Amino acid sequence: MTAFTRKLIGASAIALLAGAAHAQQTDITVGIQLEPPNLDPTGGAAQAIDSVLYSNVFEGLTRFMADGSVVPGLAASWDISDDGLVYTFTLRDGVTFHDGTTMDAEDVKFSLDRARAEDSTNAQKGLFAGIADVTVIDPLTVQVTLAQPDGSFLFNMAWGDAVIVAPESIETIATNPIGTGAFKFDEWVEGDRIELSAYEGYWGDAPALSAATFRFISDPTAAFAAMMAEDIDVFAGFPAPENLPQFEADPRFQVLVGNTEGETILSTNNMVPPLDDVRVRKAIAHAIDRQAIIDGAMFGLGTPIGTHFAPHNPDYVDLTGNSQYDPDLSRALLAEAGFADGFTTTLKLPPPSYARRGGEIIAAQLREVGIETEISNLEWAQWLEEVFSNKDFGLTIVSHTEPMDIGIYANPDYYFQYDSAEFQAVMEELTATTDPAGRSELLARAQTIISEDYVNGYLFELAYPTVARAGIEGLWLNQPTAAVDLTGVSWTE
Repeated sequence: MTAFTRKLIGASAIALLAGAAHAQQTDITVGIQLEPPNLDPTGGAAQAIDSVLYSNVFEGLTRFMADGSVVPGLAASWDISDDGLVYTFTLRDGVTFHDGTTMDAEDVKFSLDRARAEDSTNAQKGLFAGIADVTVIDPLTVQVTLAQPDGSFLFNMAWGDAVIVAPESIETIATNPIGTGAFKFDEWVEGDRIELSAYEGYWGDAPALSAATFRFISDPTAAFAAMMAEDIDVFAGFPAPENLPQFEADPRFQVLVGNTEGETILSTNNMVPPLDDVRVRKAIAHAIDRQAIIDGAMFGLGTPIGTHFAPHNPDYVDLTGNSQYDPDLSRALLAEAGFADGFTTTLKLPPPSYARRGGEIIAAQLREVGIETEISNLEWAQWLEEVFSNKDFGLTIVSHTEPMDIGIYANPDYYFQYDSAEFQAVMEELTATTDPAGRSELLARAQTIISEDYVNGYLFELAYPTVARAGIEGLWLNQPTAAVDLTGVSWTE
């Protein structure tokens, strides 16, 4: 054997070993733009909480799959009474929380009772309003009685806001979440990252990944640099769509562009003059060129909407014609409402690119019809306090990523403060309706009411681009809920 041959064999062996080592990689680093303000999905409104924790750390009675279907979660099965009022859940046996304690029916009762309590801080408290009683039958059986039939109940139980938590760990859940999922929480370095690791006592199929790190990179330029340098393996919800062609042309990466449940809206405070006048809200709607916002802020990614409903939903009604771009009509409506010279209001923007970039474009479009906006760029914690909790705003831009959440318009205390007896009645009827055709008709009416009341400026359905290393599979393409579910993710090379 010559020295040259030995070198060739040695080089081949090294290459094979390197390939094998890469194939065996079991850790992953995921970049996301937003850092959670806390780690309690049952007590906070920020989607970033679910992005990290949904399915990974916390689980509910049911859960969403990547295609949006609802399947059993911690409940192995259930029976529904003939009158549609009583759901008897059979829980999975052998489920433990990450501290080693058993998850049983008492934990389910605690979680649901806590979420629906008068002093509940759950951001989606309305999901639980129809529950009349929760009764423990035995450790693996819990019975939920509804006040009236609810065709969405199993769907609602799949939300991140409905995950099952334990009373023993509830006091520290905001900083030390203890769930039942495939991954357990290890560390939160605020401003930088959250670290998870596989939970050896998980009841279900063990994940292929042994560890996961979520890194928070808010700046789009920094996100691009980190991905190109391969400092991170995945960026979920990549914030710089203008850079996607570069990744698509690079064999090191794969680009997934899916859809979300995220209705991106110019949220409007319906109780603050002059925004309490439907003519003014209608004028704002007609002052906005949605396609210009999609092109300018999202580089073409996004679908225009005219109401608060996802275009990919089979019950979606295209109402974009109600708010077509027509600045002359906008000026006429303002004059009719007594604001021929325009007015000034606030525009408070959270961190996402769609809000910051879109806000500048919308401000310029509103200025063209005489509406001046005082722009404030807020961090998420500020936005949640000022806008969502204290309702101290005129306009804001946010994407509502919860699944089929049109029901928020039935809550007059919700941050945009829309109070319509007609809409509330439609929602009550929808809750009590299980016939698919009847539900479709009611959902069409609901979409039409809020579109014609111009409750908010309906902009576009948020697209969801993910950039990942080429050797990764199992990532969600679409976002049926705001989650970066790693339970089915693995390396293939």
